[in-house]
Amino acid sequence: MKSAFVIALAALVAGASYNTAEAGKKKTKEVKKAAEEVVAPVSLVTGSDSLSYAAGMMMTNGLIGYLQQQLKVDTAYMADFVKGFNESIADTSDPREVALRAGRQIADQLKQSMLPRIKADFTDTPDSIINTLLFRGFADALLGDTTVMKADWAQNFFGERQSYNNKVKAEKQIKPGRDFLAANATKEGVITTPSGLQYKILVKGEGKVPQPTDKVKVHYEGRLIDGTVFDASSKHGTEPASFRADQVIRGWAEALTMMPVGSKWQLFIPQELGYGERQAGQIPPYSTLIFDVELVGIE
Repeated sequence: MKSAFVIALAALVAGASYNTAEAGKKKTKEVKKAAEEVVAPVSLVTGSDSLSYAAGMMMTNGLIGYLQQQLKVDTAYMADFVKGFNESIADTSDPREVALRAGRQIADQLKQSMLPRIKADFTDTPDSIINTLLFRGFADALLGDTTVMKADWAQNFFGERQSYNNKVKAEKQIKPGRDFLAANATKEGVITTPSGLQYKILVKGEGKVPQPTDKVKVHYEGRLIDGTVFDASSKHGTEPASFRADQVIRGWAEALTMMPVGSKWQLFIPQELGYGERQAGQIPPYSTLIFDVELVGIE
């Protein structure tokens, strides 16, 4: 299957083609018939001819796998791929052909990238995206057809629904952490600060309390409320982590500027004192975080 594609593609680059009588032996009848429509004899006369042909062949290295895996091309239809390739690289000034090619490119981008993203935005919300109507709205807007909606109304409506659905989704993501903190606040030894930070003293230190601009040394382990460990100082070596007390998330900064050196605390950090709506590595948006923190010293 590979040889027919290589020959056809290289023929396009060199401005000529190759007789497929021998190459077609390994093809199905359908592919061989299609290939015969796009190939013609090739003549390599000069060094540049041969160089161009060789360059075309070389540039296909790894392409078959990419077409199969990323673009989902069935290699039984490589002649059709080459036909489309030939049409796209043809030197034409026909504005209709230019527009057709551009339309296909934008359609591919819409289906492969833009559509999945916008559908994901409305996952787990009261609304959802219907492909056929999205495509129709897209086309009507480009044609200036305002029979169904005017452009400014559509933009305002979409913005309102997106904002509402984002709030609904955020509330669903925040609720488990909020419920956890409400229950945790009633447990023995748990202290809640005015900001909402909760902590429990595991080991009481007697050393100096860091100032916000002090560089501290700590051992720590961070978990989600389901017990998933997303980070720990032990993952980065045997030495404690080192950073300024005011250059971490707000929950950490508040705790570090209350802890005497030698202390070990368990922190329960609400999402607004953590990463909030941001995804941070393994930490999902709006996550309540639990940290075991040992303040080893101040540099």
